[in-house]
Amino acid sequence: MPSHEPEALPVIEALHSTPSRRYLSTEPIPEDVIRALLDAAVRGPSGGNTQLWAWIVVRDPAIKSQIAEWYREGWNNNYGARRAALEAEGKIDAVFRGSGHLAEHLEEAPVWIFPVLLGPAKSQNPRLGASIYGAAQQLMLAARAYGIGSTLTTLYSGHEAEVRELLGLPENAITMALIPLGYPSRGRWAEPKRRPLDEVIFWDRYTAP
Repeated sequence: MPSHEPEALPVIEALHSTPSRRYLSTEPIPEDVIRALLDAAVRGPSGGNTQLWAWIVVRDPAIKSQIAEWYREGWNNNYGARRAALEAEGKIDAVFRGSGHLAEHLEEAPVWIFPVLLGPAKSQNPRLGASIYGAAQQLMLAARAYGIGSTLTTLYSGHEAEVRELLGLPENAITMALIPLGYPSRGRWAEPKRRPLDEVIFWDRYTAP
């Protein structure tokens, strides 16, 4: 049985041990824990402190079932269609398998969170409201403290208009991501593998390799 009390984690440790968790159990998440995660999220960045956001908590199986179908369509178009070629080349890795598992089992995650921006649907500025992603990361770090896995994804977004309608959003609102939450069913809290720092940092000016 998972603990419903948060673990006291040093900030740097949490930052280095919050990978995407794509194997999630169906174990329910208590409402007070969900509220604690969202309370951490809304302490995060909001450009100009406008807080023109909404956080949609989805638990309804019917809503999840429909969006999961759209999500699988996006996953197949972007990744699944390449499975046979990748298998032939021996390039199916743990990330690909985990992403495929999430696509196949998305609706089984007990709680989904949609960070939503209110007002910018017709804007042509791709950076408008981007600060909400910092707030979303705070939610995911808080989830880590409660032993809850998460990942941030947008593969449903080919059906953004339909998702907005299904969630009852106003016309000028847009979803910024989908964050499925669940107690992990496999895997561990490990440091994500990344390229060496010296390959990706540049001082003052970018120098192409």
